[in-house]
Amino acid sequence: MTDDAIRAAALLKEHRHSIDRLDAILVYTLGERFKHTQAVGKLKAEHDLPPSDPAREAAQIERLEDLAKQADLDPEFAKAFLNFIIEEVIRHHKKHQQ
Repeated sequence: MTDDAIRAAALLKEHRHSIDRLDAILVYTLGERFKHTQAVGKLKAEHDLPPSDPAREAAQIERLEDLAKQADLDPEFAKAFLNFIIEEVIRHHKKHQQ
């Protein structure tokens, strides 16, 4: 193996370690987020509030798009990601209302 190949392998290992660490952070962060959204869903059910709040969702999407731009992340990807999360949250909120 050449010196360049050895350096490339070491860099690849470092990048993969960072990716693994960041994946763990994402999973734990989503877990924490869903704990709070579950609590919101229960509150909404207890007070007969609708499971969806379109105004809040639109504001959150706009906020996330701005954050994505600041983080040099494709805003459309960030929007799609948040929409996926919102759909899951609403699904959970509807469960609480049954």
